[in-house]
Amino acid sequence: MRIGIDLGGTKIEALAIDDAGRELCRVRRPTPKDAYESLIGALAATVAEVEATTGARGTVGLGIPGTISPATGLVKNSNILSLIGKALDHDLAAALDRRVRVANDANCFALSEAADGAAAPGHFPPVGERPRVVFGVILGTGTGGGIVVDGRILEGPDGVSGEWGHMPLPWPEPDELTLPPCWCGLRGCTELFLSGTGMASDHRRVTGQELSAAAIAKAALDGDARAEATLARFEARLARGLAAIVNILNPDVIVLGGGVSNVARLYESVPRLWTSFVFSDVISTKLVKAAHGDASGVRGAAWLWPVGSQV
Repeated sequence: MRIGIDLGGTKIEALAIDDAGRELCRVRRPTPKDAYESLIGALAATVAEVEATTGARGTVGLGIPGTISPATGLVKNSNILSLIGKALDHDLAAALDRRVRVANDANCFALSEAADGAAAPGHFPPVGERPRVVFGVILGTGTGGGIVVDGRILEGPDGVSGEWGHMPLPWPEPDELTLPPCWCGLRGCTELFLSGTGMASDHRRVTGQELSAAAIAKAALDGDARAEATLARFEARLARGLAAIVNILNPDVIVLGGGVSNVARLYESVPRLWTSFVFSDVISTKLVKAAHGDASGVRGAAWLWPVGSQV
């Protein structure tokens, strides 16, 4: 049995899956807001609840916002501030009395979709063969990315592979050259444009309306001209952003997740728009929606342990 945990700023979600990827149980609890030790306790209690429910002991994989630095062994780049500078994998392993695997939550998302989701073997020709390179994209409150090659996460020597949200938006238009400040300390990051928050901010800047990304997409579908213009700008920016990924990585499949991935028209409009920016006469990369939706991150955490792994 594999146990996956998705650690977020507001909730801890865990599930158990069997070797075929069938879900055995799922539990949730709030993320503690106080000391780091409380967080470790909550994660350990979550595992205990899963194992009590299933009656079995499992491997444990954990997806986090941020990553563990290969240089120091400590968490970096996390928006859960209590994690920063902590030896999370070591401390949780000690609490659970077993090895624990920890990965960035966007990497877990990409792994889930490559393992048995929208980029799994059988979805694309040649039938039955695994797409070699998968780029997973999270378009939610922020913008994340993860890379899977031959069924394994590509983290890189510094653990930052796939962090396209903190690259500049490519081929900027004049109205994008104001380079707004990002929380990371840089300016003009892709995350400021290609996220649900970014879409809402752009709509507010142009129209003065306060609408969520979901509300903007619905208004555009209902014929609202201002919402349609906002969504068109987002599509053009997403096409440029993903074209840069295609030019660098040339993945077989790009999988979209997060709230914005529910905008159905993206899967037709973005590949049509990115042809002007991809440096090739033929573009084989497929753009698809995540098969497991919000569960992709927690499932990917479980798949950090391959079939046959021992506790």
